[in-house]
Amino acid sequence: MFENIGDWLCKEGEFSDIVLSSRIRLARNIKGFPFAIKMKDKDREELLEIVKKAVEKVDILREREYIDISKIDPVKAQALLERHLVSPDFLSARHPRGVFVSKDQTISLMVNEEDHLRFSVFAPGLGFDVAYKKINEIDDELNKYLNYAFSKRLGYLTACPTNVGTGLRASVLIHLPGLVLTKEIEKVLKGVMQVGLSVRGIYGEGTETRGHFFQIANQVTLGLSETEIIENIKGMVVQLVTLERKARDFFMEKAKVELEDKIYRSYAILRNARVITSEEVINLTSAVRLGIGLGIIKDINLRTLNGILILSQPANLQLYYKRVMSPQERDVKRAEFIRERLNHRYKKGGSHEI
Repeated sequence: MFENIGDWLCKEGEFSDIVLSSRIRLARNIKGFPFAIKMKDKDREELLEIVKKAVEKVDILREREYIDISKIDPVKAQALLERHLVSPDFLSARHPRGVFVSKDQTISLMVNEEDHLRFSVFAPGLGFDVAYKKINEIDDELNKYLNYAFSKRLGYLTACPTNVGTGLRASVLIHLPGLVLTKEIEKVLKGVMQVGLSVRGIYGEGTETRGHFFQIANQVTLGLSETEIIENIKGMVVQLVTLERKARDFFMEKAKVELEDKIYRSYAILRNARVITSEEVINLTSAVRLGIGLGIIKDINLRTLNGILILSQPANLQLYYKRVMSPQERDVKRAEFIRERLNHRYKKGGSHEI
């Protein structure tokens, strides 16, 4: 599964030049088991077996892989995080836990995270409708075989009170360099938070913002329906896209040469560097992504850039080259990998899919 990036990053959706992806996540707990914080390892192991049997009966999860996180190679585990398929807390835990990942990497179902079940569906661009339809089907099918903890008054019961109710988090990974460059980003994000949405880093809660990428998600899950939550964040994303386009147009009008220079310099470094860090890749691809969106860079597409962004991260890079490397060696091989991708020269046996 590690040879290629998921469908949600190698396909295009609405506003793909600004919105990389949409994700809908549901938190569910199983009646009869204590919440995760109170569970013993034997409880977790029993829960894993129950969920495995339920998943076997769900058609939409037929083409998937189960990964035991407590037994997997650490590099592969980290690669799952780099692909947004598991959370940092899930990865760092020491108790029995596992994740089901669909073949196209658009579905991730973590077992024994903060809640008994946390399953996510990803879609390219602003694709909440597609993601919700799929996750709703998974939820309904699993509920036939798993007895969810549910209150008629409160809704779905979760380990953290902020998830009680629908248990639904809708989020987008959005690229806002125009608003950063025009110094409007702080004011805009403050407005986002004032309407009950959260702003996080590229890998979610507790992670830093890099490369002008932001995760926007709902904070309220109680008192609103799933449809209301999704429509609220969808409306905000459309506003952000509009503001970002205006900021880009403004910069193109007022400082076109300077902007083009920044974009072409970033592109030149990616195409020619002999040593490059993963953090540099995020920042440089951010500028090139802006160049593609503005029509300045025309000889590569977003699919290629997304592949570089994911596969050049430390763990995924080591899996690509099938060996463990020191940080210094990774920086050299990362530069080589990017040059190959941007100049359309792939290593023998490498993926031609992105």
